Amino acid sequence: MSLLDCFCTSRTQVESLRSEKQSETSTHQNLVDEPSLSLLPLSTRASEVICSTNVSHYELQVEIGRGFDNLTSVHLARHTPTGTLVTVKITNLENCTEERLKALQKAVILSHFFRHPNITTYWTVFTVGSWLWVISPFMAYGSASQLLRTYFPDGMSETLIRNILFGAVRGLNYLHQNGCIHRSIKASHILISGDGLVTLSGLSHLHSLVKHGQRHRAVYDFPQFSTSVQPWLSPELLRQDLHGYNVKSDIYSVGITACELASGQVPFQDMHRTQMLLQKLKGPPYSPLDIISIFPQSESRMKNSRSGVDSGIGESVHVSSGTRTVNSDRLQTPSSKTFSPAFLSLVQLCLQQDPEKR
Repeated sequence: MSLLDCFCTSRTQVESLRSEKQSETSTHQNLVDEPSLSLLPLSTRASEVICSTNVSHYELQVEIGRGFDNLTSVHLARHTPTGTLVTVKITNLENCTEERLKALQKAVILSHFFRHPNITTYWTVFTVGSWLWVISPFMAYGSASQLLRTYFPDGMSETLIRNILFGAVRGLNYLHQNGCIHRSIKASHILISGDGLVTLSGLSHLHSLVKHGQRHRAVYDFPQFSTSVQPWLSPELLRQDLHGYNVKSDIYSVGITACELASGQVPFQDMHRTQMLLQKLKGPPYSPLDIISIFPQSESRMKNSRSGVDSGIGESVHVSSGTRTVNSDRLQTPSSKTFSPAFLSLVQLCLQQDPEKR
């Protein structure tokens, strides 16, 4: 596993956490405040964490989620020499097929290659026997999907959605400029730090348009392990025809994610793949408010949506005091939310069937 040997980067500073319980008002205000996007010099403590590959230096606190099709456990941990809180992702490589090993390698290598404040940072990667350990900054608010389950079960306000999507789209635009298609944009792959910095994760599904030094106009590869992300995938990607797909496929996924954040529900979640494809092909595009009537939230969906089995970092969270991500209080949102014409127009543009119109 030479590609998974330890490497050190120096991009993002670990965010400090306040242990006191956050009120509903302050939690919402922290999330909607404009985050700082500058890359600050690393503190001495953070530098020590980045270069620490000694497994005994990490004290696992609690499992905060599962990822990579439930093969990876995600833990809140403390770097004991410095006391810094970090996220530790642990994967048993013996349980991974060759295809999954390649996906892990891709995520690790790309995280090292990409340098942008809105792309998830891996600080240190090393192996302990057959176990792969990935150390990254602790994102205090977890994923946007977790925020929906914990604070906003009926969907978020437009202001909060705007700030979350703004950071995610910044990261996505960086990937597109580098000739890459993310292919897995969804709420559970959008992570939020304690100061509101939004980063995009889920790089294992990423595909490059650049081959042998040339940038191709389209690709025809179908993402591996795509069952869990199919509700977010574009019609042209699912169609798998001779036209292929390009970066505009991600724009469609942004529109579906906007609907997810606005309603607290995932469009097409319970549909069979064939029915989903037919629904996406015939249109018309949805607005966030349409989802509630088109896809009523059944009891089974409520159970599934909170099961936490997903590929984001903030899944299957256990309640624990001292961190914002696991605060069990929920923000009460109005039963009927209103969205501006500009927001609805943005969603409709993202969900156009013709990629060139997005």
